[in-house]
Amino acid sequence: MGRAFEYRKERKFKRWGAMAKAFTRIGREIAISVKLGGPNPDTNARLRAAIQNAKAANMPKDRVEAAIKRASSKEEKDYEEITYEGYAPHGVAIIIDTQTDNPTRTVANIRSYFNKLGGALSTSGSVEYMFKKKATFKFNKGKLALDELELELIDAGLTDMQCEDDIVIAYCDFVDFGKLSKALEEKGIEVLESGYEKIPDFYKEGLTDEQAEEVIKLIEKIEEDDDVSHVFHNMR
Repeated sequence: MGRAFEYRKERKFKRWGAMAKAFTRIGREIAISVKLGGPNPDTNARLRAAIQNAKAANMPKDRVEAAIKRASSKEEKDYEEITYEGYAPHGVAIIIDTQTDNPTRTVANIRSYFNKLGGALSTSGSVEYMFKKKATFKFNKGKLALDELELELIDAGLTDMQCEDDIVIAYCDFVDFGKLSKALEEKGIEVLESGYEKIPDFYKEGLTDEQAEEVIKLIEKIEEDDDVSHVFHNMR
């Protein structure tokens, strides 16, 4: 069938693999949200955000409903949210957020990635102080008057707003997640996806292409782990 067929097949398998990982991580987020705030998205802002993200990832509705139902049962696994910190090669700071039902397995895996790819796992608090946690909300620009909207959302905690290819990204301090989410809802703005970023106070600069490739290799290896939900770093 030739190289073209093999290339298309490889790309399809990669897409399927990425989709499966996304569904797994969203399922865990739903489970944690339900355990913390109950199964009703009307009264559980975190679950509401998880459902929005499931929709953005094209996760089937019946699968979302099944995840909520499972999370409401006593048999469902309990997931812990644990953050690990370390340094990639060449002094690049890395933060790894995980959602795991087996912390022993997770930390062993993460330590092995650092050891094999030239980094070092650090102690809690050694890196995270360099980052600020910001909530993010993505929505369509449409016919919105962004200058007016920005002023109206400041009281709800908005700290920054950016527009990329007709998609608006609104930022606030993470403690204001619920307040800004509610303000957007009240304005009838449909949020496509919400979450958070950990933004570094300063960046590691001056790496060569080869050095940057070493850092990227470690980051990509960590991101492949099913227990890992987010990876943040300060490489420019």
